[in-house]
Amino acid sequence: MHPAPSVIVFTTLSGLGFGLLVFLGLGLPDVSGLVAFVFFAIAYGLAVGGLLASTFHLGRPERALKAFSQWQTSWLSREGCCAVGALLVMAIYGFGTVFLATAWPVIGGIGAALSLATVFTTSMIYTQLKTIPRWNMPLTPALFLSISLAGGALLAGQETLATGLLIIAGAIQLAYWVKGDQAFATSGTTLATATGLGSDGTVRAFEPPHTGTNYLLREFVHVIGRKHSQKLRVIGFTLGFALPVLLLIFPFSGLMLKHLMAAIAVLSHLAGVACARWLFFAEAEHVVGLYYGKR
Repeated sequence: MHPAPSVIVFTTLSGLGFGLLVFLGLGLPDVSGLVAFVFFAIAYGLAVGGLLASTFHLGRPERALKAFSQWQTSWLSREGCCAVGALLVMAIYGFGTVFLATAWPVIGGIGAALSLATVFTTSMIYTQLKTIPRWNMPLTPALFLSISLAGGALLAGQETLATGLLIIAGAIQLAYWVKGDQAFATSGTTLATATGLGSDGTVRAFEPPHTGTNYLLREFVHVIGRKHSQKLRVIGFTLGFALPVLLLIFPFSGLMLKHLMAAIAVLSHLAGVACARWLFFAEAEHVVGLYYGKR
């Protein structure tokens, strides 16, 4: 798949923002007043900024509101409904903590659940696609949810919890890469099955369907070299998971130094997740590539 910058920004930032909203809804950290305002501003800036970035990938952004009416059949529509619900509920909860110094646990719990549901529905947009075997497996929602929670815990300053969640997310990321590399082959999809001509003998492409490029080639037939893929995996895993864990568990002395290392851990995690998310799209093999001899 073509790794569109808008979708990478969307999935990276919104996942982090809604992850932070999950912990804020659960009262972690237990803050109020101006400090709570800062936390909510960061969470909403990431979540809303990511959602706005996603509209740049739409062919007709002005029709985005129509997606909300298809919630019974569309994961994209469910994502939109959950996102709006989460942001509205958490706005009420945030009002209480910021202006009234009062936490409403029930409202916060509902907001946290809706925030987590938003990340899940986002992941299901990709998981449901049988035409992309690398996405069409249970590890995809597990990856989105684990990264969102790990990043949210990191931003919420929950160092012990963040360390454990980062280790879990890193393990799921590795498992996703291993399983994903085998997904296209194990799906059994070939040019023969795609054309239905397998019973007549060996099927091969006689010539390309056309001489120039088209929408399918631009969007669904992106090919990345294995050597570059492996390098980016190392970079993504190191920055996204390994380095933040090391920074969290290393016994730095001094409050200012610990805060500085925590900030570096957040930035490192963000950069690593963005790199891994670029690979998430760049390595996704759409079966339509079979018609162009790209798979």
